[in-house]
Amino acid sequence: MSKIRPWVLAETNYGHVKQQNYQVAVIPLGATEPHNLHLPYGTDIFEADTVSQRICEYAFTRGGAVVTLPAIPFGTETNLSEFPLAINLNPSTLNAVLEDIVNSLTASGIQKIVLLNSHGGNGLKPFLREMAGKTSAHLFLCNWYQAIQDIYFDIFEHAEDHAGEMETSFALAYFPNLVAKNPDGSLAGDLGQTRPMRFEALNEGWVSITRPWHLLTTNSGAANPHEATADKGHQMMKILEQRLGNFLLQLSDSKIDKSFPF
Repeated sequence: MSKIRPWVLAETNYGHVKQQNYQVAVIPLGATEPHNLHLPYGTDIFEADTVSQRICEYAFTRGGAVVTLPAIPFGTETNLSEFPLAINLNPSTLNAVLEDIVNSLTASGIQKIVLLNSHGGNGLKPFLREMAGKTSAHLFLCNWYQAIQDIYFDIFEHAEDHAGEMETSFALAYFPNLVAKNPDGSLAGDLGQTRPMRFEALNEGWVSITRPWHLLTTNSGAANPHEATADKGHQMMKILEQRLGNFLLQLSDSKIDKSFPF
């Protein structure tokens, strides 16, 4: 039987927790939605849990007083409403849930909180701005997939949007039993091709909308997954552990004073 991981709150008991002086809590955020034909609906949940647990392990084993909460399994899905069982929390609902969680953490004495987001539909920056006047805690937002943008093409061949090479490599590395394959061993997903919009300003990114996913894609995929490998997923995780794990360690060790975090 595997040992309890004391940086994972769901696995930890009160006998351990009451002796801790946690400095940092991580709130992983996922979503429940289709990911092309080959990845599970819980892809964003599994990603959020895996990244948060591994970066907390990195920090904890180096002396950081950090703990990760269970991942929130639902996110904002208003633009995937035409796909079955895309489970939606409106932004206002998600913000209310997060506010209650933040209040629970501050009541436990934790003043440094990291929102580790795994779902592009969760636009959380306004939540940080609104909470700035409501909580004594210092809130940090990390969309973990943005932490590799500068080295992305050192690892991957194709750009990522949804259920593409990066997410599929993650799945092959950390939950391969849930990746659907054809009898010949190839991925069950299609190429994840997207439909261009009629306005140049939208296609170029000068203007943005909430993209209606059933018009954008065929099977919900929006990137090419077919060059994915487990090794690429492991390479990416190593970088995330170093970059985000070190951040958690530094955050844990940093004293809150009048100029924090400057």
